[in-house]
Amino acid sequence: MDWQAIWLSLRLAAATTLILLAAALPIAYWLAFSPRRWKFLVQAVVALPLVLPPTVLGFYVLLAIGPRSPVGALYARLTGGILPFSFQGLLLASVLYSLPFMTQPAAAAFAAVDRKLLEASWCLGISRAETFRRVTIPLALPGIVTGAVLSFAHTMGEFGVVLMVGGNISGATRTVSISIYDQVQRLEYAAAAETSVFLLAISFSVLALTYALQRRFWSLWPMS
Repeated sequence: MDWQAIWLSLRLAAATTLILLAAALPIAYWLAFSPRRWKFLVQAVVALPLVLPPTVLGFYVLLAIGPRSPVGALYARLTGGILPFSFQGLLLASVLYSLPFMTQPAAAAFAAVDRKLLEASWCLGISRAETFRRVTIPLALPGIVTGAVLSFAHTMGEFGVVLMVGGNISGATRTVSISIYDQVQRLEYAAAAETSVFLLAISFSVLALTYALQRRFWSLWPMS
């Protein structure tokens, strides 16, 4: 079993999920409560990775972070390295690819929060930021947890985007999905099966734990 690839995938999935928790929640909140008539355009952009072929998304990300692009040139000046075929580039691509998996469940959860509760908090003099922290987040927690788990599991199984942006560099960009592909290409079916079963067990365990926590949450906070 390729433990190096498994560890790299776990690091990538954890880092992607943490970044999305910070970056996607404000987007989800805006999508849930904004009265802008053109917000459907933002929704379409956020959801684009769901329908766009991974290789196409990976190709455009590769162009956007290449050494000749503004982003790539700035990164090279600041760090002396390059984003393509690096863990940092892989992380950036994973965040973009998994963005809808965090944003959509969180936006649905925010939209389901009773507006009267938010207005009552504001009338009591609680700021919008504090209301978001003390009222909106706790009530939308099941949706946020679902988005985090989906983002983690989705990143663990990425193939097309990570291959396009990161390549297949052992210890740097070779994720577990690429490792399984390599094992099949070498006709090492036993090794591929072993790694696949391990990945299946992780995915199932994470999802089962999430549903159990959601059931526990709603038993403590029943809907009325």
